[in-house]
Amino acid sequence: MGPCTDAGQPGPTNLPDGAVVHGTMLRQALAWVVDAGIFHHLPVHGNTKWRPADLVVLAVLWVWSDGATLTAAFAEAARWAATLFGSAALQSYQGLTGALVTWTAQLLPLLWERLHRRMEECGHGHWRVGRWLALAVDGSRVSTPRTVSNEKAFCAPRYGTDKTAKYRPKKRPGRRRRHRKPEPVKPQIWTTLLWHMGLRLPWSWANGPSTSSERDHFRALLREQTFPADTLFCADAGFTGYDLWKAILAAGHSFLIRVGANVTLLRQLGYVQERHGVVYFWPDKAAKKQSPPLVLRLLHFRAGRCRMSVVTNVLDEQHLSVEQARELYQLRWGIELQFRTLKQTFGRRKLRSKTPERALVELDWSLLGLTMVQLFAVKERLALGEPPQHSSVALALRILREMRDRRLEPPAPGEDLRARLREATTDHYQRKRSKRARYRPAYKDKPSAGNPKIIKAQRKHKRFLQQYLEQAAGRNP
Repeated sequence: MGPCTDAGQPGPTNLPDGAVVHGTMLRQALAWVVDAGIFHHLPVHGNTKWRPADLVVLAVLWVWSDGATLTAAFAEAARWAATLFGSAALQSYQGLTGALVTWTAQLLPLLWERLHRRMEECGHGHWRVGRWLALAVDGSRVSTPRTVSNEKAFCAPRYGTDKTAKYRPKKRPGRRRRHRKPEPVKPQIWTTLLWHMGLRLPWSWANGPSTSSERDHFRALLREQTFPADTLFCADAGFTGYDLWKAILAAGHSFLIRVGANVTLLRQLGYVQERHGVVYFWPDKAAKKQSPPLVLRLLHFRAGRCRMSVVTNVLDEQHLSVEQARELYQLRWGIELQFRTLKQTFGRRKLRSKTPERALVELDWSLLGLTMVQLFAVKERLALGEPPQHSSVALALRILREMRDRRLEPPAPGEDLRARLREATTDHYQRKRSKRARYRPAYKDKPSAGNPKIIKAQRKHKRFLQQYLEQAAGRNP
């Protein structure tokens, strides 16, 4: 039993023999991504009765379900798997989640690699933006049930106990401060997402407690994954820092990152040939450790209503012009819509797993299942010569669920899966008003990155540079 054999052909099913029904097309779509051959090297215990590909298909059908509970979703997924592939990999919800907790860390990188190949095959001119494979980076939080184990795993351990907490109300003259213990925040998982800007699809991600650092997540993804040549990471002002930028450069990649008032840049250091736009990022801490200064190019442009400053390690203007940088940064904003799609369209604003291990795998497989839905829709958009942003995730998900429910019925002419997905388009009207609700008050403290501090290299910086060059010469006589 299985979604496909080692040769990539469908296995036995309960579908009508020789009939082309909705279930057949749905099975073929799943096999296009989930190929048993990519798992052949995984060591499976001899007592295990399922194959990795079977488990993956069952997990995807599980997260595609709109069942009211996780157990109801599993029961539906098991029935669909039995119809499509002959039987389900596992017969209980406990067995599924237990297997996912054990195997997700090994299965997910293989599935990412498979999805990346499929993206490149169908991406055509959207695989790269100019010369760059552009990946946006950002993070967001997803809530979990407020259970004791989830709070212990995902909440800040000392929330509200620090006497110097910044959120404590200021003491007013003539009034006594009420020492009210703040209510603990709800348990949340922090997700840091890499997002393909050309195809508008998730690339990979890292999850952790709500106190996780998105920069640490990003560094871990850089260490653990291999990215194509000319990969450019695009991020907002939260992804600054010498160690992070140095890690990107050490991996042989490029970046385009917004900088604000929390970043100090140097000019006229004399480390490279000076020209317009060249700046250096060299905090004193890094200079004292004899780490090299980072040579960057500072760009200014207006995107929407904002005038922003960004830095990049791409020093050649022919490889990355100001106009291209503006286009890339505007594409980066689409990652915010990706988080909205996950939470609102796909219904993962709050997960349903009551233990931390299961909550993490629920989020991992939800992201994977959503990526597959989006890839199916984008593939058909691109086949028509239309851009990826015109595909509707909500309609594509609705079509897949309808095909799944009508899996034993033959499609009417022009109603097959590919034809239906090609009709899953967003509305083409032009918005004339802001989406902000009229009753929503204006915030007085709107966040602003500000402008970076740009100073002329001082005497201490020259001394640091001389010490670094002397030590570098000693290492390479």
